Amino acid sequence: MKLSSLQENLKNGLHIVSHIAGKNVNLPILSNIKIETEGGNIKLTTTDLEIGITTKIRGKIEKEGVFTIDSKLVTDFISLLPNKKIDLEKKENKLFIKSDNYKTVIKGQEADDFPLIPEVPRDNFYKAKIDDFKKSLSQVIFAVSNSDTRAELSGVLFNFTTQKLIMAATDSYRLAEKEVKLTSNTHEEKKIIIPAKTLSELMRVLGSIRAEELSAEGGEINFFITDNQVLFAAGNTEIVSRLIEGQYPDYKQIIPLNNETSAIIERAEFIRAVKAAALFSKTGINDVNLDFPLGKKKIIITATSSQAGENTTDLEADVSGKDNGIVVNYRYLLDGINNIDTDKIKFEVIDCNTPCVLRPYDENKKGDHYLYIIMPIKQ
Repeated sequence: MKLSSLQENLKNGLHIVSHIAGKNVNLPILSNIKIETEGGNIKLTTTDLEIGITTKIRGKIEKEGVFTIDSKLVTDFISLLPNKKIDLEKKENKLFIKSDNYKTVIKGQEADDFPLIPEVPRDNFYKAKIDDFKKSLSQVIFAVSNSDTRAELSGVLFNFTTQKLIMAATDSYRLAEKEVKLTSNTHEEKKIIIPAKTLSELMRVLGSIRAEELSAEGGEINFFITDNQVLFAAGNTEIVSRLIEGQYPDYKQIIPLNNETSAIIERAEFIRAVKAAALFSKTGINDVNLDFPLGKKKIIITATSSQAGENTTDLEADVSGKDNGIVVNYRYLLDGINNIDTDKIKFEVIDCNTPCVLRPYDENKKGDHYLYIIMPIKQ
């Protein structure tokens, strides 16, 4: 194998794939990046056996070949080189690197033992705008469960319908749901659960792909799905991941269909008031009390701690409906408010024992289908 590429191209490609390569006692080659020539491009691949990432970069190929080399070492070294042409040549079990006044030899390993990345058929696929997808995914992924007891809750539900993708995540205490418009003429409806780890990696990778590469592809991401694998393709980069087996809970059952009280609140002021109350919430419970007094056009936010003291904030709001109140975990509340990007928020309550709902509120922005639900703390 003998090839050359610009430092900028190599550095970017290595950054995209290197993150999941790590130490594995049973299979040391998993800490390596596979470098190979394919169709006139340089292809870089890493895997941790659950996720596989490949990306292609431009370069000049003098001699075809394939080799694996320590991911962290080569990534750190290439990033230090000047932005000039880099020559790479494999001789026996070593990679010779030459660039400007740098001459380096790094020991590597033949690619025979490098795990194969699963092939995912590309017949049927779904497609969405990358910017819309990234923003929407960030609005739900934080609600995924960190517990190992229920595997299906450690991922995000992707519900592909004929025209949209509905993403949902819950940890049993709160739930986030977001819709994204699909740009393809989609085929059948499909539901899959994707591990949160995969989606975090996908977000990182999408942020690393160059804008010109994405614009050449129309700024879109493709989803290819089998019974147990999903493939994301954007630009010259692909991520393959296993899916989580199991049935996602029917969360639609807990979404309130109506409300007894609703309030429209300025988002920035709401955040400030909740943070102030949070300082006086009980340790380990994180409780803040929200009261909606009848006919007073305000929300009263309070918190009391035997150690710290107490806090009360009267917040102006457009409140309608019954005299009402609810106690919630301030961390969950702030997570929801911070992931709503309109200036105003609509807060809906039935009673103190039923989940409350947060939605974006903008009279001119009807298409933002985002929903966030918090289970109450029962007194």
